[in-house]
Amino acid sequence: MQLSLQADLPLRDLVFNTLRQAILTGELKPGERLMELHLADKLGVSRTPIREAIRKLELEGLVTMIPRRGAEVAQITEKSMSDVLEVRRTLDALCAELACDRITEDGLQALKQACDHFEHCVAGKDARKIAQADVALHDIILQATGNPRLIQMVNNLAEQMYRYRFEYIKDHSQHERLVEEHRIIYQSILHKDRETAAAAAKTHIDNQKKTIMRQIRLDRKNDRRTS
Repeated sequence: MQLSLQADLPLRDLVFNTLRQAILTGELKPGERLMELHLADKLGVSRTPIREAIRKLELEGLVTMIPRRGAEVAQITEKSMSDVLEVRRTLDALCAELACDRITEDGLQALKQACDHFEHCVAGKDARKIAQADVALHDIILQATGNPRLIQMVNNLAEQMYRYRFEYIKDHSQHERLVEEHRIIYQSILHKDRETAAAAAKTHIDNQKKTIMRQIRLDRKNDRRTS
């Protein structure tokens, strides 16, 4: 874990962004204690920006404060995951429908390129690049809606959604399915088929939910065995 080279940002923001990214990508794992002194040594900073970053991460729901233990990376629970995906499922279906009506020719070209780039990243098997390509693809659909309120609502869920998406993407057995789902969504928007686009967007989320739920239960079972 290293501080990103964004010289235009204050140190506290660099520390916050670094820790948040480490949590979202699983470098800092659910339940892992966040020791201020250890993190300060690792990042080469004082404890003050670490403490400020942990407070902000707690407000975002990515960190939990445990009495007599301190800060821990928040667990990915079935309830928290289900709550986020339930909302995102509805919003993604709406985005797909609106994109069918409103996407421009340039937008369609960008979406096709994003699908091709996602497939290229899948072939490379780099989970972080796959996740970034997935976010970029869905952002094209979101922007195509031209609805600032909807864009704001989806972006408010983006950080939590990234965490669950990354868990899903780490499962290589799902990669071909992801590629196929993206193709269906693109083709539906291309042909302005609102019904198929909305259904494909919902299926896309449903399959993520099933896989992540299975992983959460498997992790819980493994934790019982080792405890």
